[in-house]
Amino acid sequence: MGTSNSLGDFLRARRARLGPADVGLTPSPGLRRTAGLRRQELAGLAGLSVDYYVRLEQGRESNPSGTVLEGLAHALRLDTEERSHLYALANHAAGRNVKTVPARPAVRDNVRQLLQTVRPLPAYVLGRTSDVLAVNPEGLEFFPGMRRWPAPQRNTIAYLFLHPGARDFFADWKSAAASAVAQLRTLHAEDPHAADVGEFVTRMTQESPAFADLWQRHDVRRRRSGTETFHHPEAGTMTLSFEVLRLDHEGQRITIYQAQPGSRDHDALLRLSQLVRTGSSGPSHS
Repeated sequence: MGTSNSLGDFLRARRARLGPADVGLTPSPGLRRTAGLRRQELAGLAGLSVDYYVRLEQGRESNPSGTVLEGLAHALRLDTEERSHLYALANHAAGRNVKTVPARPAVRDNVRQLLQTVRPLPAYVLGRTSDVLAVNPEGLEFFPGMRRWPAPQRNTIAYLFLHPGARDFFADWKSAAASAVAQLRTLHAEDPHAADVGEFVTRMTQESPAFADLWQRHDVRRRRSGTETFHHPEAGTMTLSFEVLRLDHEGQRITIYQAQPGSRDHDALLRLSQLVRTGSSGPSHS
């Protein structure tokens, strides 16, 4: 008798019930040989690499994190009972007792107000492992394609390594990737037994060979203010300065991008804001 793979069976069954139109996707060309979403489509919606999602379906990965499960539940449009069932299957597959997923850290109301006050400048609040805890509309539009990820899955490091558009968006992707991993390595060194950091590193190492290679370099660095160039597919190329303000609350930090008024880079930021005003981007749900 073969090994049971109830989690993979459930994921395949729910994936087969959804078509591209159900989740706001334009059907890709070519004959669809199976019903429902393709694996790569669902992986993209859930903020996962295709390889990691395939391993989940095939039962070769049996310990998905709470963040991964939240992304899958959102992408599969699960209701409350189906979501609970997904968690139960995942806990059974991992051989662990059912436990409550920790709540995302709260962002203070005055910090959320600051995100709105600095508009139209893109701004967001990150948690310890770079989860996007709050973001203004321009900040969400800033990262091409991130708006399609469910809110619990939005993470700037995961975006760097897993989103197919990231290498085009960051003009110097190698530098940005090395910096992101070095920041995470610094956090890990400060508290090697932190569960949130360990869980995130495990997930990223499994999903991204590029992340795994950089993690083994043991570089350390803190995220500081600086300048970076981006290629936005609609707003255009922009070189922006950014300020990182550390908040005295559970390791949270706020990042704000800006450019000199009257410059071409500032014009690109205004085009980004126009994309929001014309309704090309939906609500952030953050």
